[in-house]
Amino acid sequence: MKHYFSHSSSIVDDGSYIGINTKIWHFTHISSGAKIGDNCVLGQNVFVSPKSIIGNNVKIQNNVSIYDKVEIEDDVFCGPSCVFTNVKNPRAFVERKDEFLKTLVKKGTTIGANATIICGIEIGEYSMIGAGSTITKDVKPHSLIFGSPAKFKGWVSHAGEVLGKDLICPRDKTKYKILNNKLIIIK
Repeated sequence: MKHYFSHSSSIVDDGSYIGINTKIWHFTHISSGAKIGDNCVLGQNVFVSPKSIIGNNVKIQNNVSIYDKVEIEDDVFCGPSCVFTNVKNPRAFVERKDEFLKTLVKKGTTIGANATIICGIEIGEYSMIGAGSTITKDVKPHSLIFGSPAKFKGWVSHAGEVLGKDLICPRDKTKYKILNNKLIIIK
């Protein structure tokens, strides 16, 4: 018996790993070799390639392709139609499969709708990427970043709230401080 749900229109290739309680919706294709964690939700028309890894509790909205060498850690939200690339200089007539660059999306990150993530970068924990942004370089943990190309605009809490000058989360009252240009929780 299957330990995950897949809609009848989805394709889950033999040799893929799907975690417990994961839901795979309409017209989604999971390739052989793909690894998807527990309690994930993959929306309509999602593609997951053979050499990609998706952690636990990840939500991937409609029309997102997770290509080879893209790794998504736990608790990440990928908004509708966000784009991951895996080659910096593609040409239809030049084979570059041995040039794919790793992209790492760290725990708790949110990527807004229609954002484009250029390959070969790391997006730090609990970052917030604005809708329609183009990410061309590494993103520090807890960063609020948006625009094209995206620029640092402030700090966000674990709960996803934009922090004011007091660095206190308005949702859960967690206190933060900046140390060595990084946001850390005050315990």
